[in-house]
Amino acid sequence: MTMRSARLLLGGALIAALAAGCNKDSGASAATPGGGKGPPGGDRAVPVLLADAVTRDVPLYLDGLGTVTAYKTVNVRSQVDGRLDKVDFREGQAVKKGQVIAEVDPRPFEILLKQGEAALTRDKAQLAGAKRDLDRYEAVGGQHLLPQQQIDDQRALVEQLTGTVMNDEATIANAKLQLDYARIKSPIDGVTGVRLVDPGNIVHAADTTGIVVVTQMDPIAVLFTLPQDDLPEVAKQQAKAPLQVEAQNRDGSQSLGTGQLELIDNQINQGTATMRLKAIFPNPDRALWPNQFVKARLRLSVRQGALVIPAVAVQRGPQGAFVYVASGDQAETRTVTVDRIEGEDALIAGGLNPGDKVVREGQSQLRPGAKLAARDAAGPPGPGSGMGGTPGGGHKRRSATTP
Repeated sequence: MTMRSARLLLGGALIAALAAGCNKDSGASAATPGGGKGPPGGDRAVPVLLADAVTRDVPLYLDGLGTVTAYKTVNVRSQVDGRLDKVDFREGQAVKKGQVIAEVDPRPFEILLKQGEAALTRDKAQLAGAKRDLDRYEAVGGQHLLPQQQIDDQRALVEQLTGTVMNDEATIANAKLQLDYARIKSPIDGVTGVRLVDPGNIVHAADTTGIVVVTQMDPIAVLFTLPQDDLPEVAKQQAKAPLQVEAQNRDGSQSLGTGQLELIDNQINQGTATMRLKAIFPNPDRALWPNQFVKARLRLSVRQGALVIPAVAVQRGPQGAFVYVASGDQAETRTVTVDRIEGEDALIAGGLNPGDKVVREGQSQLRPGAKLAARDAAGPPGPGSGMGGTPGGGHKRRSATTP
């Protein structure tokens, strides 16, 4: 055998040995502890947040967009003609009902009052004299010393003067009323707006422009709309007890006040298929302002003993709604019947039991049978982290709505 042939035989033996070793290592690496084969990474645990399915009372709300409107608005105008002498308010000042806020020159009305009082004094004196004459005439009338016609004329004069006195009294009452109107008063409790007339101007009872607009801010009203389909349930619940309405800012992040439903409008808006409702709110701190847009939440009723999970836990699939439930340290799917979504809560009518732990975050990485690693909402899972919410799971449930 030549040297070249020996080298070729040695090289072939080495290649065969290397191939056999590779096949052995490959088979060993693919085998699982149980003897089967699985995909690489099949035992990786998926970090998730869990929440318990709990039973509790849940308030049910209907949400609508609304506008704040003043409970009362009055354009204060002069009821008499004359020169505006004084304005007794500051713009934006809170005023009380009956408070004097402006004054018209009172002298013409004082003169009319004195004239009426003088006329009354004169006519009362004439009436008293006519009554005395009538008494004398009637005393001698029975003796036929005076003709009956003269007695009747005197009686008619007494009645005429009585009417004159009554007219004088009415004139005096009118003069006093005009004098009172010269002191312009606020007809309601409210807040004054921008002054529309300056002192020194001549004002008239026929003027369409008033002196100031007074707006009642406390209480205050909110007008809001709901779909007409909600009308039967709202009317039913309102007949049982007054309904509570909460006003929030437009994005719902801040509560501005809590009031009571006052009325349901007597007709449906055909163009929008909505009904209009009015709620009254106490507003001592003026958190609500006329013409402000708000979100109105009508508390319709309270669902007693509802089974509740976070709404984000509910998934949608070809077969309908489902959730991932932690079964030990593995995930399983559970078809559920959702009664309604209330804020961040889902009310479950079937498919779950109280105490079931549902996945509320991390569902996108799950499949049935996947291994779970419950983590705390504040950070990654640590040694000994549990599967539930609090305690042990490091997860705190958020309440969707506050009764």
